[in-house]
Amino acid sequence: MPLTDRDRAILDFEAEWRRHAGAKEEAIRADLGLAPARYYQLLGRLIDTADAQQHDPMLVKRLRRMRDAARHAHGARSAAEPR
Repeated sequence: MPLTDRDRAILDFEAEWRRHAGAKEEAIRADLGLAPARYYQLLGRLIDTADAQQHDPMLVKRLRRMRDAARHAHGARSAAEPR
């Protein structure tokens, strides 16, 4: 399924958000009209698509790597907790 205009806007925003003044959550609301939680849900799904990979391969690779590291760290913390 090809990327929608909103999908491209989300990926482009994520690639460029550091250039915005202020907090990222405020910029998400102002620029995209989305609640931050919804933005992150959509972004998480997008980075698993081939179309997103084709649109911005470096961004998608970086975001997947960050997500995998966070999952690994969470798994390591959970395994270390006493039961």
